Amino acid sequence: MKFGTKVIHAGVTPDPSTGAIMTPIYQTSTYVQAAPGDHQGFEYGRTQNPTRNALQENLAALEGARFGVCFASGMAATDTIMRLLEPGDEVIAASDLYGGTYRLFTKIFERYGLKFHFTDMTDPASIEPLISDKTKMIWIETPSNPMLNIIDIEAVGKIAKAHGVKMCVDNTFASPYLQQPMSLGADIVVHSATKYLNGHSDVIMGAVLCDDEEIHERLCFYQNAVGAVPGPMDCFLTLRGIKTLHLRIEQHCRNGAAIAHFLKDHTAVNQVYWPGFETHNNHAVAARQMRHFGGMVSFSLKKDTLADGVRVMSATKLFALAESLGGVESLIGHPATMTHASIPLEERLKTGVVDSLIRLSVGIEDADDLIADLAQALQH
Repeated sequence: MKFGTKVIHAGVTPDPSTGAIMTPIYQTSTYVQAAPGDHQGFEYGRTQNPTRNALQENLAALEGARFGVCFASGMAATDTIMRLLEPGDEVIAASDLYGGTYRLFTKIFERYGLKFHFTDMTDPASIEPLISDKTKMIWIETPSNPMLNIIDIEAVGKIAKAHGVKMCVDNTFASPYLQQPMSLGADIVVHSATKYLNGHSDVIMGAVLCDDEEIHERLCFYQNAVGAVPGPMDCFLTLRGIKTLHLRIEQHCRNGAAIAHFLKDHTAVNQVYWPGFETHNNHAVAARQMRHFGGMVSFSLKKDTLADGVRVMSATKLFALAESLGGVESLIGHPATMTHASIPLEERLKTGVVDSLIRLSVGIEDADDLIADLAQALQH
């Protein structure tokens, strides 16, 4: 079954009681049992829900994984993966990653005895010197947030496998349509399903995909024990959004390319970060492991001040100033004060997140209208 068919049919069957083609929203907190322990596979809404099950099976199929587990947010999904580790364990993570992930690692899990090493993974050779007998996981985000850095998943996976270390890939920016980390050696894939998977800016959700049955069972245990589960309505909306994932991503990519080339030639712009440029670091890797180059574009201004960045972001009409990404509408954001504000200044600057850096989530509107909007904003 090819991808465009999977998004519509994987994990989804007509409702056996009515024949409804859409997965019903099982808006229930509990299930009636004929006798204690005599039930139809469902006991309590936190533990199981048929709508959630359908979504989990669908996402697993899209990522080429055996198992899928959904959570109330992308951060809840990341938090649960970290619970697979023990105090004293060490994690090697990419230095350029989502600010919320950095905050979770350094402000919460370090307090419980985990140690994190952050390194520039665009060169896989930077990883091996950090590996010790305490290293249990390598955490990758590619393309990265917000610098769109590209990490060679297959190369890092070989290093992880050689040392018996699990590799987790945050695939949020690419989506399973553009990139499938499981086929490149990932043990675990995580998504903020809030973003491209749902695609309509009306759900907060996370997802974890894996092949290992033991990891899956532990994830399900934590899903139930901790209780950070998505509601059935959110699962329904995400299933609905996924049905057009391949179509939406194609348009995101076309518009992203048009915007990136426009910005590259603009006199007010200093540098544009987009994996589709041959000059982008690891462009060849992106061309090899991704179907297209995505709809995320970041750029810095020649006038590198916070005031100049704010001026441009406040002047757009179609690009809405807001956090998040991956919806059908275009968004503009300021990593330094929004998505990455939790990262210390000196660490932020090391990765290129300067005060004038602007991040675009390019939507599926008409590209000419989006270019005209940015053109007038850059003139202010």
